[in-house]
Parts: sequence; structure tokens; C-alpha cells
Amino acid sequence: MNGSKLLRVLGALVVLVLLGIGGFIAYAWEREIPAAEPPAVSSIDPELVQRGATLAAVGNCNVCHTKEGGEVFAGGLALPTPFGTIYSTNITPDPETGIGRWSEEAFQRSMRSGVDREGRHLYPAFPFDHFTKVTDEDNRALYAYLMTRKPVKAEAQANDLPFPLNIRLAVAGWKLLFFREGVYQPDTAQSDEWNRGHYLADGLGHCGACHTPRNSLGAEKKDQLFAGGEAEGWTAYALNQNSPAPLPWDVDALTHYLANGWEEHHGVARGPMAPVTANMMSVPESDARAIATYVTSVMGEPTPERQARADKVRDQATRHPPGIQVQAAGGQTVPVAATSQDRGALIYAAACSSCHDAGRPVPYGGLPLALSTATYGPTPLNPINVILYGLPAPEGERGPIMPGFAGVLDDAQTADLLAYIRATFSDKPAWDDVQDLVRQVRSGKEHTDLQSLSSGGSAPANPTRRETSW
Repeated sequence: MNGSKLLRVLGALVVLVLLGIGGFIAYAWEREIPAAEPPAVSSIDPELVQRGATLAAVGNCNVCHTKEGGEVFAGGLALPTPFGTIYSTNITPDPETGIGRWSEEAFQRSMRSGVDREGRHLYPAFPFDHFTKVTDEDNRALYAYLMTRKPVKAEAQANDLPFPLNIRLAVAGWKLLFFREGVYQPDTAQSDEWNRGHYLADGLGHCGACHTPRNSLGAEKKDQLFAGGEAEGWTAYALNQNSPAPLPWDVDALTHYLANGWEEHHGVARGPMAPVTANMMSVPESDARAIATYVTSVMGEPTPERQARADKVRDQATRHPPGIQVQAAGGQTVPVAATSQDRGALIYAAACSSCHDAGRPVPYGGLPLALSTATYGPTPLNPINVILYGLPAPEGERGPIMPGFAGVLDDAQTADLLAYIRATFSDKPAWDDVQDLVRQVRSGKEHTDLQSLSSGGSAPANPTRRETSW
């Protein structure tokens, strides 16, 4: 190839690159929506506000948009991601630092398209890939609710992201690959209740954000819906046919769990799930049942073999495991299914059995560990969190509580206890590298503050009460 021909080829390539860049910028560019005066609170329909309050509870908005010790919805919560730290924004109606000058049009666009009022692409730590499914009517109610909250002046903290992720246009490329905009479309082959549950779970509830695995770019693997994921240093268990729950969930059980934060055969909500159920307590039970109807349909009916195993587990959980008897404080005798040389068995007898084998019902008694999903889970991450840091009491109300043993058990003892629990109360193989994971959790690499996650309660004061990618 002679020099002139080479120059022509290079020139053509440069033109193509420039056209590609120009085309991408044209695709990524979003107009700024003019600032608007905040609507007068007295002009907003109270019924619309109440509906918005319910929808905000389903969406768990207060949890992500409130930092520990901060004003509700004023933002500032650090959201660690594999790509850096993103800080949640102020969504109070403060006109300077919040969304007080956002029109309803601007709010609708942020929910539907993941673009803020100024035309900047929002990072998918704000799950617009789920919120895009929300109807205009429900967005209108959410807008009414937020615009009637207390305005709080709170400047947004700068995100800590490396180049080029700190450039908002990069998000447009992510959207091009993984985001499909559009309102939820009902499945006419399913019931109204199922469609309501699908709409809430996949839309505002964004259940898949935690319970679906993600690819290397932080997008949910849509072909592995509810196959399990991770959230804030906890395992989000699979909610499909691979659910590790020893007793299969049914609609009644999952409805009760969502609406109350506990269920007699599945235990209490903990970790990032605790504030989810705390918010769901203010949602009509019909919505909790709709979500349960949809989610259990994804799980599917248990096979006869699994149901037989579940029946066996339920039966065995009503009896103590066989083994030696250890005399506990106060003359109580507790069983240990191991030899006296087994450190894990002795730790269990001393620290766990008096609650978990006492027969006191959930939520204020310990769940028999043969019924605990954590005992059967793919990793010991959740039981490590609970053993080390316990279940803090809900602030200002009665609720389930468990002491933490981080100051009592060393890493090896915690690993011994977990090995005993896994071998005694499940039919699953031993977990790998447990002591290393205990060390990581204790050092803070995996642990998220349980006190803040449990704020709002993981179970109601009265067990019969009815009324959070990158």
C-alpha cells in the first residue's frame, strides 16, 4: 500500500471514529429541564400523598436516602460498589440542595430514564432499571409524597469513582448495553394479584437488585432472575427454584414474613432485609400477598423429593438432636450431638442452645437452626454476621434480640461453631475457608453496621401488628 492510499485509509478511520463519538454524544445528551417553584403543600391532594407514602415504603426510599444520624431523605449515605463509592442524594423538597425545584416532569424522567433535572445520567446505584417500570400515576403519587416532606438543606457529597466512571456520559454506554426503558406490561395469562406482585417486586421493590447475580459491569444477569446475590456484606439468598430454605416458602408464609418481619418456620428478617420488612409493615397486606404470590411462582412448586425432605426437617426440628447431655446454668439440660471433644458442640451448648432449642416461638425465641435458611446457605456469610454482631434490638420498641459474640469467640472458635451447626442441622457439605471469611468480616471487609441496618425494627412490637449495582 502506497503512502497516499494509507493516508486515505487512516483518514477514513478517523472520520468513522469521530462520527461514532459524535453519534454517541448525540445519543447520550439529555436536555436540562427548567427549574420550577416547589408546589404549595396545601395544593397537593392528601390522598395522593398517602398513596405515595405507601409506594415509598415499597421502594425502601428512606433507607438509601438517609445516612446514619441524618435527616430522613436528606441523602449522604455511602453506597460501596465494586467501582467506587457513590453517595445518595437529597430528595427532600429543599430548593437549593434537594429536589424542591424539580417539576413533576423532571421527577418522572429520573424514574423512567435515570436522568436528573440538569440532564445528567444517574448511576445505577439508583435502580432506574427497575423504577422505569413504575406507572406515571404512581410516580405522581411519589412526587406528591416527597414534595410534602420536611425540606432539609444538605449538600450532596462528591462520589468517589475513578476515571472514566466519574464522567456521567459513561453511564449512557452502560444504559446502551443493559437498560431497557419502559413501563411494566401486565401478563394477561396471569391473575391480577400476580401482576400486582410482579409490578411491585420488579419495579419499586427492585427485589432483583439484591437477589439476582450481576455481571462484571454491575448489571443484573436477567437470565438468572432471583438466583441469589450479595448486598452490603450479606448473602441475598436465591428466590427461585434453587432457594436454600429447608422448608419451601408458600404464599401465606412469605406474606407473613414480608408484612411482619418474621415467620414461625423461617425466622426473623436481618441485615439489609430488616429495613425492607420494617417498611413493608406500613404497606397494605394485600400488596405483601401480591408480592408473595409472584415470588413463590418464580420459586415454583417443590418437587415431591424436596417436600419429603422438608417434612422430615420440620419433624426433626420439634425434637432435640441426639447426643450427649450438657448441664447448663440453672440446672437445665441441653443436648449436644457430638462428643465432648468437639469444641463447636460445646460452644453451641453454652452460647446457643438455651435459645435455639428452648422451644420459645419466633420472633422472641430462637429459631431451631434446622429450619434456618442460613444453615443451608451457599456461604456462611450471614451466620458469621449474626454470630459476631448479633441482632440489635429495634430502637424504641420491643423486638427480637440476640447478643453478638465478637468479643467472646475468636476466629477459630467461631469457625468451629459454624462447622458444628452446618454438620448437625443441615444435610449440606461443609463450608470452605470459614475461618478466613470470619477474619474478613471481623476486620470490616465484608461487615455492614447491623445497628443501622436494623433501625426501624426487624419485627413489630406486637407480633400481630398490621397496618436497598453501582
